Amino acid sequence: MKKSLVLLAVVMPLLGCSNHAPMATVDYVDIDRFMGDWYVVANIPTFLEDGAHNAVESYQKNEDGTIATTFTFRDGGFDGDLKKYNPTGYIKDSKTNALWGMQFIWPIKADYRIIYLDDGYTKTVIGREARDYVWLMARNPKLTDEEYEKIVEYIDSIGYDISKLKRVPQQWPESGMNQLGNEEIL
Repeated sequence: MKKSLVLLAVVMPLLGCSNHAPMATVDYVDIDRFMGDWYVVANIPTFLEDGAHNAVESYQKNEDGTIATTFTFRDGGFDGDLKKYNPTGYIKDSKTNALWGMQFIWPIKADYRIIYLDDGYTKTVIGREARDYVWLMARNPKLTDEEYEKIVEYIDSIGYDISKLKRVPQQWPESGMNQLGNEEIL
C-alpha cells in the first residue's frame, strides 16, 4: 500500500497539463535499436530521482508490444541504496514509435516522448508536453562537453527551463558491469 501511494505521488505530477505549443517527437524510432541500457546523463528530476547517482533506464520489448522498463539508481550517493522501478511503456503512435505512455501504476500512463535521437542511437532526450521533466540519456555514461552543451541548447530551444537541469553523477567500475549486473555499454 505504501509503495502504491509513493508511486501515485510520482505519477500525478507527470499528468500535468501544458500551456506550451505541442512538442514534436522524432520522426521515427526503430524500437529494436532503442532497446537496451541508457545512462541518465542529466535530467529535470521527479522527486524520486532527486539525488540519484548511476541512474540507468533499460528497455526490453515484450511479445505483446509493450516495453518492459527497469529504472535503477543509487539514492543519494554512489554507495547509496539501490532503487529500482519497473514501469511499462505503451507505444501510443505506431507510425513513429516516439510517443509512449509510461505506466507506473494502473490505469495512469504518463506522457513520454522521444524528442531527440541521434542517428547512431547513442544519445536521446525524453520529454513531456508540459515541459516539467526531461531526461538526457546516452549509451555511454559520459558525454563530451561539446555533446552535452549541444543537447542542452536543444532542450532550452523547445521551452524547458534549463536552470532546473541537473547532471546525474555517473561513476562505473572498471569491471565493465553496471549496477544491474549487465555488461556496461562502452
